[in-house]
Amino acid sequence: MNGNYLHPLPLRIWHWLNAFIVIMLLATGLYLRLKGIAALKPHDPVLLLHKGMGLAMIIATLLWYIYNISNGNLRHHYGIKSKDLQGVFVQARFYLYSIFSGGENPFKASAADKYNPLQKIAYDAIMFIFLPAQALTGLLFMDIPPLRHYLLSIGLIGILGALHVIFSYLLVIYLIVHLYMATLGETVFSHTKAMITGYEEQGRGMKEEEANTI
Repeated sequence: MNGNYLHPLPLRIWHWLNAFIVIMLLATGLYLRLKGIAALKPHDPVLLLHKGMGLAMIIATLLWYIYNISNGNLRHHYGIKSKDLQGVFVQARFYLYSIFSGGENPFKASAADKYNPLQKIAYDAIMFIFLPAQALTGLLFMDIPPLRHYLLSIGLIGILGALHVIFSYLLVIYLIVHLYMATLGETVFSHTKAMITGYEEQGRGMKEEEANTI
């Protein structure tokens, strides 16, 4: 199969499972937001589903940490190096301007270096800031009797709820940007196909260059 093998099977399974969990969380969260949690019974099916999906998200995220730490991917593919900092503005210029004028992407994904500087910053922000914060506020907001009574007594429940909603909005913004960026491959569905097969399609120029060296 032509292309670079970028996405191992465990990461592809995690990606699509995580996508399902996120969609379910957003759908049930929107329902709870419109209905008002205070108006719902503790055993409301949608509320229970939202909590269950939240716990599934926490477990999936922990598995992602374990997998990427154990094989060195966390440091190798997600660690921000000096060359990444130097390439931030070049990559940003491509996305904001050059891509619309036929410019070539300054970053070429490979098995040794999968993500460009902006992708690393975005993924690190999601996996190490927003998702943990969302998980923590969600856990604290659950009806865990001793903890919930304490949080109510010091007036933190309302603040936790507001933070949980704010982080949800930030994740929605990220999801919209992520879906848009997924269309910027060689074809509209190149990146999506890569997350199914594991192989990222090579550009025409790259294929021609390789053909000329054979």
